[in-house]
Amino acid sequence: MTTTDRVSAEIAALPDGGVAVVLGTRPEIVKLAGIIRHLGPKARIVHTGQHYDEAMSDVFFTELGLPLPDVRFAVGGATRAGQIAAALEALDLLFADITPAAVVVQGDTNATVAGALAGNARSVPVVHVEAGLRSFDRTMPEEHNRIVTDHVSDLLCAATDDNVGNLVREGISGSSVIRTGNTVVEAVLSQLPHPARREQLLAERGLVADQYVLATVHRPENTDDPAALATILAELNRIPCRVVLPLHPRTLRAVEQHGLAHHLDGLAVTGPLGPSEFLGLAAHAALLVSDSGGLQEECTVLKRPLIVVRRSTERPEAMRDFAVLVSPGPLISKTAAKWLDDLPGLHAQLARASSPFGDGRASERIVAEIARRFAS
Repeated sequence: MTTTDRVSAEIAALPDGGVAVVLGTRPEIVKLAGIIRHLGPKARIVHTGQHYDEAMSDVFFTELGLPLPDVRFAVGGATRAGQIAAALEALDLLFADITPAAVVVQGDTNATVAGALAGNARSVPVVHVEAGLRSFDRTMPEEHNRIVTDHVSDLLCAATDDNVGNLVREGISGSSVIRTGNTVVEAVLSQLPHPARREQLLAERGLVADQYVLATVHRPENTDDPAALATILAELNRIPCRVVLPLHPRTLRAVEQHGLAHHLDGLAVTGPLGPSEFLGLAAHAALLVSDSGGLQEECTVLKRPLIVVRRSTERPEAMRDFAVLVSPGPLISKTAAKWLDDLPGLHAQLARASSPFGDGRASERIVAEIARRFAS
């Protein structure tokens, strides 16, 4: 029997709907898409409802060709503690009724930690995709989520050697940790529109390749602080280039609440974009400005420079070639202006650099390991 046949047989041995894939936000849908596809009918998709806006949820399942969730909760709109508590209670009842062979969670959201704790409480093996990320910044709620999740997980799928090292330093090692690469690589490669479609997307928005900046702002550290948000928006207006800003619902609420709408006047503001269109625009942007964690990975596949507007990062690998970390302030527009001055040279340099996040087979490796360990 070949390795492929053996893996297929092991996956087939999993019960239908036997692997609970718990998610709650747009990035989780994107990064778990490959795993859901490889699992096929063995996956039971459980959506906690952390992102409940249709533009941030259902459109992603549709565009990615995934089945809609088998189970939905509605924890969105609550506080962090409220979301975790509500999701944990609902998941506990679900796992008591239908005991999965394994629970898969990804990243560091409230849905992630709730899924991990619920699985652990019911003695169900927990698989943490993207384990071992550390910002070493305890002011970030996500840092607490990822640490707790790692320490209750049974299979930790670390993307990079840095991630493995972080786990080892916390006493997590041995056969419970595997290095898989990051599922973001295959997500980008599978969702990036073909060149003709990308050309069409730019034309529809009146954009010219390499003559615009694509920006996103959504993290609470930036949206919940009126001064920080005002500074970021003002800095985007100072960039000597057209700036396209898909506006996250959280950011829109903050702009309205704090009276910052005038800062949007000079920007090309859009609603949230689907994953394919966003990647299509990102692939041809002169540069990217964002506080997103996922975009720090995606930029290494797209070969585009990124200004990360945050206090800290859990993805130092991206900072080595593709990105720079800045706080809200003048360095945003100054860095952008510097990069724009030598854009062809910068793009050529990044085109030669390899993504530190793997070869695009992470989902395949993770599903094979789930089947090997938990099919019985």
